[in-house]
Amino acid sequence: MIPDSFIQELLARVDIVDVVGRYVKLRKGGANLLGLCPFHNEKTPSFTVSPTKQFYHCFGCGAHGTALRFLTEHTGTPFPEAVRSLAASVGMTVPEEPRSPRQRAADRERREEGSRQQQILDQAQAHYRAALKQAPEAIEYLKRRGLSGEIAARFGLGWAGRDRRGLAAVFAQYEDPALLESGLVIESEDGRRHDRFRGRVMFPIRNQRGQLIGFGGRLIEPGEPKYLNSPETSLFSKGHELYGLHEARAGVRAEGCVLVVEGYMDVVALAQYGLNNAVATLGTSTTPEHLRKLRRASDRIVFSFDGDGAGRKAAWRALQACLPWVAEDISMRFLFLPESHDPDSYVRAYGVQALRACLDEAVPLSRFMLDELASRHDLDEAEGRAACVHEARPLFGQMPEGGFRLQMEREFARRVRLTPEELAQLLAVAGPAAGAGQPAGTGRPAGQGGAAGPARFARPEGRYAAEAEGAPWPGGENPGAGMDPDTVPSWLDDAPRQAPRGSGRTARRGGGSRQVTPMARRLLRLLLAHPALVAGLGDQQLELLAHHPHLGLVRQLVGLASTCGAAHAGALLQAADPESDLARAIQDLSTELMAQDLPDPQAEWDDALRAIERQTVQEQCDRLIESGLATEEDRRRYQELSRRLARLKAGAG
Repeated sequence: MIPDSFIQELLARVDIVDVVGRYVKLRKGGANLLGLCPFHNEKTPSFTVSPTKQFYHCFGCGAHGTALRFLTEHTGTPFPEAVRSLAASVGMTVPEEPRSPRQRAADRERREEGSRQQQILDQAQAHYRAALKQAPEAIEYLKRRGLSGEIAARFGLGWAGRDRRGLAAVFAQYEDPALLESGLVIESEDGRRHDRFRGRVMFPIRNQRGQLIGFGGRLIEPGEPKYLNSPETSLFSKGHELYGLHEARAGVRAEGCVLVVEGYMDVVALAQYGLNNAVATLGTSTTPEHLRKLRRASDRIVFSFDGDGAGRKAAWRALQACLPWVAEDISMRFLFLPESHDPDSYVRAYGVQALRACLDEAVPLSRFMLDELASRHDLDEAEGRAACVHEARPLFGQMPEGGFRLQMEREFARRVRLTPEELAQLLAVAGPAAGAGQPAGTGRPAGQGGAAGPARFARPEGRYAAEAEGAPWPGGENPGAGMDPDTVPSWLDDAPRQAPRGSGRTARRGGGSRQVTPMARRLLRLLLAHPALVAGLGDQQLELLAHHPHLGLVRQLVGLASTCGAAHAGALLQAADPESDLARAIQDLSTELMAQDLPDPQAEWDDALRAIERQTVQEQCDRLIESGLATEEDRRRYQELSRRLARLKAGAG
């Protein structure tokens, strides 16, 4: 295991500009460098690299990270290999933390298991491809579907014969447990084994790096299930993979969009007709992980579904998965073919140009959502309109704040005969809620905010707009829990632990993640841009951060910077737990991290903390006044706080 301290030292020595510049043509753009994003198709440069913060960020698709992350994401290099490659480039030797014999054995076993499964799948693939050439019935079936030998070879199609133990001819040790773990063999209760795939055309499933991770098989005769996938394995998870994404990379760039269809045959058939930008989900509804990969592939996504009832239900589920991703810079549309057609049959019946014309007329997500809601309720009746708003409330709750959502709300308000302000009030009453069909916590991923800013940083309104923060989330911390009350300064011990009531529209959270107040956002941005500020924190500033109810993420960042000694924003991101709220907050701030540095960050930091203290003291004064200053202790305390407040307002500290 590579020590974290070495990672930090490596990132302090490596220049991200040199690393990214090997793969992306960069040009000067102010303090940063610009280039075409390697993670999605674009014509205007939105990919930005900061030499001072050692960080990259794409304003188009939200890709961001350090030199290490660039190598792992762009080239597919495993993390340990990326570390060793970068270390060698700057003359460093990677140390390995001492591990017990048991740990080393476990690591070796995991590596060997993954390698063994990969070898087994590759052997099976060679067998299936060879078997197809000797299977006239399978070849005839593919010809009837309009597929050429060239397309079959391009997608690696094969054939699993009807023999129950056909793979025994490939694997001499048919009882090898690895055959079970790879999903190629099934073992019955009595211990007897047989092949999982029999009498099926085989479609190899590859990950984005082109590695074989599983199979899909399609029956060529009547029977169920018509399509069969590999089971979940250490290499394959259908909720994370899209069939054909690896093969469609060039096609997506050429067509300018990615087309999501329902089956392997649709993908292959469309490629036969020259439409090479199709991918398919693997027998499951669209997931957040699917959306993340689609968004990386293109900023234009078209979902194709049959026009029957089942197709529209599937489209509605896909729409719900899309809502956390909607923004001004991404187009998501829905194509509904005639009830008797899927993309495969439609292109064979009418040709690829007819399908292209249908793609041009695909229904925007906004229209599909609003039309579908309207079709479920009688909008000529008050009861129907109220029920429609009730159903729409959790859907809007999943959408990030921004111009797109604002347009949707205004259009919906018109349909249900409300003013935009009335609708906003009704939507706000519900508070954050997971929509039907969307598990809590699967909201819009970090770094995908639209022009108006990410949803997690929605700005509250009202008297305490500068510092108010949303209510605690599931699993959130209780600020100050476990602290000794005697350590809290006297002017802080009555500080409110919840955001005061605001007025107007309430802030909404996306995906169950904690909101960050404007003041906390300001402090996070300063610390990320200038980690050295941590070294200058005094005791009073540390106490203020330690006990303030809305600076939990700031405290975490201070602790992280103190522990790892990160020299720049990229190193902090690398050090943060990728699944933590802090990492998500850093990701959401990626756009702002590319801004010009302040001339005096220390002065900005001190000013921000004075503002927090000023607000805290003012709140306590207000609370004492509301209590009527009934006791001598209250009056003495009010005078003390008033003097403190006067000094703070005068800038005396």
